[in-house]
Amino acid sequence: MIFKVFYQETIHEVPVREKTKAMYLEANSEEDVRKKLADRQYNIEFVTPLKGDALAYEQQNENFKLENV
Repeated sequence: MIFKVFYQETIHEVPVREKTKAMYLEANSEEDVRKKLADRQYNIEFVTPLKGDALAYEQQNENFKLENV
C-alpha cells in the first residue's frame, strides 16, 4: 500500500504548517512507515493511506515520487 507522510525535517523545532513537507512511501502499515523513517529523525505529523481516487489524484502531481527506504 502507498502512504502519504506529512513531516517536519527536524524534531528540535516547533512544527510550522508552512514548513511541512510530504513524501510517498510504500509499506504494509502505518507502523511499518514509522519504522522505516525512524532513523531520519523526522517529526512525523500525519500518515495517511492512499488508494483508489485519492491515489490516482496524487499520482497526477508532478511531485509524486515513491521514496526508497
